[in-house]
Amino acid sequence: MGWKKYLFPGRKLRSFGLMGMNQRNGDYISRYNRRKFYPLVDDKLLTKQLAMEAGIAVPALYGVIEIEHQIGNLAKILADYDDFAIKPAHGSGGEGILIVKGRSKHLYRKLNGVLLSEREIGHHISNILSGMYSLGGQPDKALIEYRVEFSSLFEHVSYQGVPDIRTIVFKGVPIMSMLRLPTRLSDGKANLHQGAIGVGINLANGRTLQGVWCEEIVYHHPDTGYAIEGMEIPNWEQIMRLAAGCQELVSLDYIGVDIVLDAALGPLMLEINARPGLSIQIANQKGLLPFLRQIEDVKKMPESVLERVRLGQKLYEA
Repeated sequence: MGWKKYLFPGRKLRSFGLMGMNQRNGDYISRYNRRKFYPLVDDKLLTKQLAMEAGIAVPALYGVIEIEHQIGNLAKILADYDDFAIKPAHGSGGEGILIVKGRSKHLYRKLNGVLLSEREIGHHISNILSGMYSLGGQPDKALIEYRVEFSSLFEHVSYQGVPDIRTIVFKGVPIMSMLRLPTRLSDGKANLHQGAIGVGINLANGRTLQGVWCEEIVYHHPDTGYAIEGMEIPNWEQIMRLAAGCQELVSLDYIGVDIVLDAALGPLMLEINARPGLSIQIANQKGLLPFLRQIEDVKKMPESVLERVRLGQKLYEA
């Protein structure tokens, strides 16, 4: 009798079509993502270069520092920019990202108002090069790029950082999306495991649903108190087409695509993940498995991006 009550939650979860970590790794990532293409997404510089060649909108690249002595060129690289972001090419989970928003005389101002000298920024870049923030601790490169100014839509539901939209794309079909909102707990980062909120999005119309924060369902941003449900994401059609088109860019069939909404430039692709997390299911209160299996049953996948977007939206609405 006792064991049945512990088994029941698992059965209930399976009835919703929730996919677990082992199943994701074994049945989808290993099966559909060929390892030889991993460098195309694990190296953000390579991803950005591919995107720019393909005409996909990304934050502009101001400079790349690959070895220590290039740090001496920092002042020259930054001379024309008051706002910028520095990030490791092989980073993950938002680690190692430094955002500068303005200057005060010869100092640089972080998002939280703290001022940094050029020497301190150089030290941060040196840490990036050493592999402090990279996957597996491998030597890395530092990218210096345009700082995204997020859309005014998110003014009351974000703490300091930039919200992004994560979409799971399978065989070129977008199947589930969530909005990731930075919080005080996440220190302004949009990563759920660091304390950001994941908000489900109706894939068919781009309207936000409820959110998940620290494994709890929430309807308001914990720092601002503003409602997170019912927001209509602008440029939704463009965001969906941008996400669907990334499959062809990196030749991986199971990916997570992160897109930001810049106030001036509109949707920009930030990065592609070959091992996207599963919290998106909780945020949407839907499991991924039913969508994945229906797409696996499609005998001839539509070639056009628009048709694949329509297929994903049709499955989500069903």
